[in-house]
Amino acid sequence: MARKFLYVVAILIALFIGARIALGFFPQQLTRLTLEPTSRFEPQPVLASNAYADPALWLSRPGITGEDPARWTPEGFVPDGPPIDAAVFFIHPTTYLKRDHWNAPLDDADALKFARVVTRANASVFGRAGEVWVPRYRQATFGAFVSDKPEARQALDLAYADVARAFDLFIAAQPAGRPIVIAGHSQGSYLAKRLTEDKIAGTPLAARLVAVYAIGWVVDPAQDLPRMKLPACAAADQAGCVISYLTFADQADVAMMRDAYRRLAGGAAAQATQILCSNPLTGGLGGSALAAANIGAIVPDVTMQSAKVTPGLVGAACAADGTLRIGEGPDMGPFVLPGGNYHIYDYALYWTNLRQDFARRVAAWQARR
Repeated sequence: MARKFLYVVAILIALFIGARIALGFFPQQLTRLTLEPTSRFEPQPVLASNAYADPALWLSRPGITGEDPARWTPEGFVPDGPPIDAAVFFIHPTTYLKRDHWNAPLDDADALKFARVVTRANASVFGRAGEVWVPRYRQATFGAFVSDKPEARQALDLAYADVARAFDLFIAAQPAGRPIVIAGHSQGSYLAKRLTEDKIAGTPLAARLVAVYAIGWVVDPAQDLPRMKLPACAAADQAGCVISYLTFADQADVAMMRDAYRRLAGGAAAQATQILCSNPLTGGLGGSALAAANIGAIVPDVTMQSAKVTPGLVGAACAADGTLRIGEGPDMGPFVLPGGNYHIYDYALYWTNLRQDFARRVAAWQARR
């Protein structure tokens, strides 16, 4: 069984490295040829209103049987306090890297295995929450983010429809007045922004919102925050606000990330993109902090199944272009994208600090009640 799992991990790494090479060394036109699906978009029915009552459609939720990836903790981790009375809705990033379809089939075994791995590394930041819910969904394939075809937007609309269905069940399961958090990474953060606009902004749920962690995707303060009807988090003890950052080594090229955002934003938002830079080491907006303020990154092994807590690994400095810069960048394994893009490790590099950030913001929300 262990050998079979390692074989699957090796395949996933090989697939990712293929995408990595294309993204890092070839122009965007060739990147599209390498990653963009060759088939037409396949219209699919909206999931039934009660579809997410099935525990099989969740990676994490209360009462789940077997391992709960959101409750994972790394080697050397010291428990940091009792459960926190809050419920977190976390949307995992892209784990479907194939070109067969514009959207991942729910029965794709490779995408599911990789989703469990990244949920363990990312959603575990919120592991002290009383409830953490992480839905499976028909995510858009990786190639949708480098494509100019209308199918890319259709694929993301389908992914969003699933996430919105899951969120409705998540909210229905919460007692009145319980604080909630919306969080995601990469594609998950793109969907989290849209979810906040559609389901939170201007509704009674806004009063229950602790924060939106839209990490690993562009949040434009001028375009996105007004639609979300939320401010950026300007202080570590602020609630009802948005946290977002994109992690790069100092010499990294951020053009492709900007282009992906502009492509999907469309309209006026595509013309002038700003990037919100929350500092994960200070809890504030912009600025810089030395590595000594980093109380514990997690550094994974090659299988991405275990990791060690490593204090002082990197600092955090918000650059003039709005990205978060970390110096030359540490050796984190094969998933660092060429040119110093630490996208996969946005959460991992600040894992322990983000756990504390979550606890502080819930306490701030409770204090103002």
